Amino acid sequence: MRDGFISVAAGTPKIRVADCRYNAEQTFNMMRAAEKAGVKVLVLPELGLTGYTCGDLFYQDTLLRGAEEALATVLEATRNLEVVTAVGLPVRLNNKLYNCAAIIQKGEILALVPKTDLPNYGEFYEKRQFSPAPEGAPFSIDGFCGKTVLFGAKQLFQCEEIPELVLGFEICEDLWAPEAPSVHMAQAGASVIGNLSASNDLIGKDAYRRQLVTMQSAKLLCGYVYASAGEGESTSDVVFGAHQMIAEDGTLLGEKRFESGLLISEIDVQKLAYERRRTQLLRDVPELTSHTFSLSVSETKLTRYIAPQPFVPEGKEDRDERCREILMIASLGLKKRLEHTGAKTAVVGLSGGLDSTLALLITALAMGMLDRPASDIIPVTMPCFGTTARTRSNAELLAERMGATLKIIDISQAVRRHFADIGQSMEEHDVTFENGQARERTQVLMDIANQTGGLVIGTGDLSELALGWCTYNGDHMSNYAVNCSIPKTLVRHLVAYLARDNAEKDEALHDVLEDILDTPVSPELLPAVKGEISQRTEDLVGPYELHDFFLYYVLRWGYPPRKIYRLALYALGKQYSRDVILKWLKVFYRRFFSQQFKRNCVPDGPKVGSVALSPRGDWRMPSDAKWTLWEAELETLQ
Repeated sequence: MRDGFISVAAGTPKIRVADCRYNAEQTFNMMRAAEKAGVKVLVLPELGLTGYTCGDLFYQDTLLRGAEEALATVLEATRNLEVVTAVGLPVRLNNKLYNCAAIIQKGEILALVPKTDLPNYGEFYEKRQFSPAPEGAPFSIDGFCGKTVLFGAKQLFQCEEIPELVLGFEICEDLWAPEAPSVHMAQAGASVIGNLSASNDLIGKDAYRRQLVTMQSAKLLCGYVYASAGEGESTSDVVFGAHQMIAEDGTLLGEKRFESGLLISEIDVQKLAYERRRTQLLRDVPELTSHTFSLSVSETKLTRYIAPQPFVPEGKEDRDERCREILMIASLGLKKRLEHTGAKTAVVGLSGGLDSTLALLITALAMGMLDRPASDIIPVTMPCFGTTARTRSNAELLAERMGATLKIIDISQAVRRHFADIGQSMEEHDVTFENGQARERTQVLMDIANQTGGLVIGTGDLSELALGWCTYNGDHMSNYAVNCSIPKTLVRHLVAYLARDNAEKDEALHDVLEDILDTPVSPELLPAVKGEISQRTEDLVGPYELHDFFLYYVLRWGYPPRKIYRLALYALGKQYSRDVILKWLKVFYRRFFSQQFKRNCVPDGPKVGSVALSPRGDWRMPSDAKWTLWEAELETLQ
């Protein structure tokens, strides 16, 4: 439960139709199993104490009395269990019958929630036996299981220890209705919705249910726990497949079908609260009747999947689709800028590294969209003290294979002259030594753009911008930055995708792209050693795999350092030790805060994903903000 993770479960016990005593036993055994597994919220199927398929037996006083007695048995058997559980049963009231969820914990009934929308079509005929939930506020009923219980659809359940955990419950068809009760529940504060269901299985129906559950969790910025009836229900006309799902903000965390038992995952209620504050999409509604419950606070064992590279889809098809989408967005952005400015050329500083290669490839795509020749692209390679034969050769080969107008300008002499002018020793390999080269390169690019009536296309990526790993008014500056919202871990996949795309069309181009992919990431601003790159970026600022992980959770979800550290250990602990992760997390925060001044004056560039750092769009932060609070929290981590 710490860090906002709440263990939840959808449970489907094997039942017997109309055998309430047996069903009660199966119910409390499942509750005990959930409690043992650390589950805090459990959702069971619709009418689970009787079976959904009782038909006209629901008219029988014997069955109704048996259902109430079964619930009393469950309460007695679970009086020491903390797990908040939604149990389905029929409830008679004022000569009407209601399809209800009994919300129970520690042997007590917190409330009864009746079903609002009753299906009465096809194989469903609930209106034959049941009445829809009464309109208006919940009201008390006396003598149910020997207790006074609040009855009504408009009820919420809030955890005293974790204010972000607010539960709401609806039943099966409620989700399918145009105005689902969960909409008002979420607007009133519910962060986790439970659905007790009995949805039979037909060809293709599972996909529709999956869409409903995931989309409802996305629309309402909530967690959604769906538990449907399964084995033991009557199969006279239909079959119930025990479909269980747990979703969070549009992501399916877990799913199971045709199998009794528990489906367990963790919903992050802190994340949902952050997203609701950020988007402000849920309008206020009149408050619903709210109950409180108590949970002991402990650390939730994580079982849900946390992607080690959150920016990179793991399946090849999904990854290729992501690459196609990003390349289209970025190239369309540049196409518009070239059209609007009437630029005659596009000037790209080409180092032979990944970022400049991607910028050149995107520029070529944009020129193709404009039906302009690749010769309108001017790649400029500017060898200096740290340039290796490998990167220079790759830059030249790449430009040649693409048909661009390559310029080779050795800036060594110009930099030496500049250093002499300002009294910089060639033996002093400090920040001035490095940045002087970067700024000279930018000057050359800008002047060539002026000469040719063109634009300088920026090559820096999102990860470099987050860390401030760029030279102010050097590679930091351009006329349009096509890579500005593409993280480093994704840059590699984009270049690899285009390499594969050219494998048959141009083998030589494919080969040079593959060699660029194999080249260590480096700014090449320090002299080479025996012809090899001496300055490896990830040795200096840390692995980009880690930094992109940190960046995603800092910007997209606003997680605090402690939570990011925990998730990094969970997702990347096999690749990196605790000390290494913590070391680079501290570096990330220190650099992220100290380098905001660079981000506050970056050039235009297209946003391609949910995380971006443009001061005009996604990220507004003062350049002089202090990281004291974050630093203090980091110091408590081990």
